[in-house]
This record gives sequence, structure tokens and C-alpha cells, in this order.
Amino acid sequence: MPSRRLFLALASAAAAASFGAAAPAFAAGSLVDVQLVDRQRNQPLPTYQHRGSTWVAGQPGSRYAVRMSNRSGERVLVVLSVDGVNAVSGETAATGQVGYVLAPWQTAEITGWRKSLSEAAAFYFTALPDSYAARTDRPDNVGVIGVAVFREREPVVMMRPLSPPAAESRAAESEASRDRAAGSGSGGAVAQAPSAKSAAPSRDERLGTGHGEREYAPTTQTTFERASERPAEIVRLRYDSVENLLASGVIPRPWRRPVLPEPFPGFVPDPRG
Repeated sequence: MPSRRLFLALASAAAAASFGAAAPAFAAGSLVDVQLVDRQRNQPLPTYQHRGSTWVAGQPGSRYAVRMSNRSGERVLVVLSVDGVNAVSGETAATGQVGYVLAPWQTAEITGWRKSLSEAAAFYFTALPDSYAARTDRPDNVGVIGVAVFREREPVVMMRPLSPPAAESRAAESEASRDRAAGSGSGGAVAQAPSAKSAAPSRDERLGTGHGEREYAPTTQTTFERASERPAEIVRLRYDSVENLLASGVIPRPWRRPVLPEPFPGFVPDPRG
């Protein structure tokens, strides 16, 4: 049975916001929608569907945020993987690790690698060798963002007979001791990077996510008990530069009608020179 563990809760005043216009660029999940947002323009980045995957076109040097929207009326836990690295703990990502808890219908933006309860190191697009994953010797999964979503276990109401105060106190102490002993789990599937294509750019030319400057990004801690050890869903977004997505065929090149010679173009012009 999954144990109750400590996770990060995003305070609605600090890290979540409501947005008036519905944005068309997202990876839709039944529980959580995921978008990449250009922080300078506060606009979702364009997405493209290709061979069953959702791709995002990024601009090298631009800072971005991962916007997640809880579509349900219950709390959910989201474990965020960026380039195969857990964005909270820095571990090689697995679904059983620490994550963020979203309140019912909450929309929140994760702007960087979690450094403390008050700070994060900004996400920004950069060349693969400069990415945080590559600089920590884990370049294999650069170019993909994954969100593993967990439902919360409903509390079980148990009836028990009345007991003397001393015995009841000992039972409460024993239960509290079990809660303190519950550790963080591990295991689960790591989101995989897309397979290479013959027309794709060379590896070092691909985009990754860098470890930017620290900035104020407050959050709090809360407890959350997963309903299951397996996620209810996993949402994936793959990303690269516009140039690379054009070269690999993810973005279709615009078709231009060829200019053909005309047999009767008009009157006779004067020669040059």
C-alpha cells in the first residue's frame, strides 16, 4: 500500500494563476493539461503533432515555464521530469519520486529546478552540451518533458471500540511512529527521448534545458497518499528548435507553387546595358 509522504504544495497566491483566454497549445491529459510557456511573452509555445507525439518549438536562450492545469475536482500529485531529471530532487527521474501537489482545478507554473522551498533555478532552452542533464552526465533523455499524475487515496473510516485513555495514547503514538518511518519510494518508468531520424540534426545541435539563475519561487510542504503506485496518466511533451523540427519533418515545410516560364509574358522590353 502506498505510504503517506511529504510533497510540495503550490500556494495559489504565489505560483498558480487563472488565465482568461484558453490556450490552444498543450498536451491534453484526462487529469492534467501541460503547456510550455515563453516567460518573456507569457504565451504558450506552438506545438506540433507528429507520429503520435506532441512537439514544442523552442528558441535557444529563452526562459520557459511548465504550466500544469488540474482538470479534476480533487487534489493530484504531479511528478515533473525535465530531460529525464526530476525537477524537484535532481535525481534521475522515476515516477515514484517527489513532486508537486495541485489543488482541485488549480493551474500552476513551474519556472525552474527546485533549489529550496523559496528558490528555483530558471529553465531556459540551450544547446544540448550546456543542458543541466548533460552537465550532470545524463544526456540520454534530453529533449522531453514528462508529467506523471497520481490520484489521492480516499481516507478509510474505521470504527473501533472505546479503549482506556492509556491504551488509546499508546495506539496514537504507534501510528505516528509509522507515519514518520514512511520513506520516499522509487522505481517506475522514465520518460524516453525520441528516436533519432536520418534527417534529424546532429546530437549536439539539439535543444536541452539549462540551469539558469536563481529566482524567488515560493512553495510549501504537504502530505499526500497516492491511490496507486502506478500513475493514473503520464503526459509527454517533446521539444527542439524550429530549425531542427523543420529538418526532421516534425514541422511541415510550406508548399510553394513553382514559378514556370510563360510563352507569352508581355511586350518586348529594352535590353540592359
